[in-house]
Amino acid sequence: MSIRNAAKAILIHDGKILLNKNRNSVGDAFYDLVNGDIYYDFPGGKQNQYETLEEAVIRECMEESGYTVTVERLAGIYEEISMNPKARAEYEEYAHRISFAFICKLTDEALKPLAEKDLDMLQSEWIPFEDVKNLPVYPKMLRDNIDLLCNSSTPIYFGSEYV
Repeated sequence: MSIRNAAKAILIHDGKILLNKNRNSVGDAFYDLVNGDIYYDFPGGKQNQYETLEEAVIRECMEESGYTVTVERLAGIYEEISMNPKARAEYEEYAHRISFAFICKLTDEALKPLAEKDLDMLQSEWIPFEDVKNLPVYPKMLRDNIDLLCNSSTPIYFGSEYV
């Protein structure tokens, strides 16, 4: 098993935040979801070898949403460790990850064609910022601390969460 770095975008524009809408297809492997459940996550994903975290979050936003972004600042760092044996066996690459959340800004409102969707991803959606805490948004650590992440002048380390 290896530890995976991931870069996540907190992208806010006109009072809305960009989230990826997903329909769970892997059962209860992660986040206590069942098949068919709708959930949201932040755009972003795996850091590739020889790629900086900032390059990763910019690439992932383009691939998943079609938007071009720039990174304004690092907002937070958190770690997720799956305790689910199924997740550890079938999704080893995702079972232990350290994620870096970045505040990003749109550089161009024009959409480009999507290059890649994640496994469960349906589409990207602009959600009113005040609605985020009332939706099934994962990781919960980002959802529950979104105000703090957006308003802190320094990055926040949130520690580890067992999922």
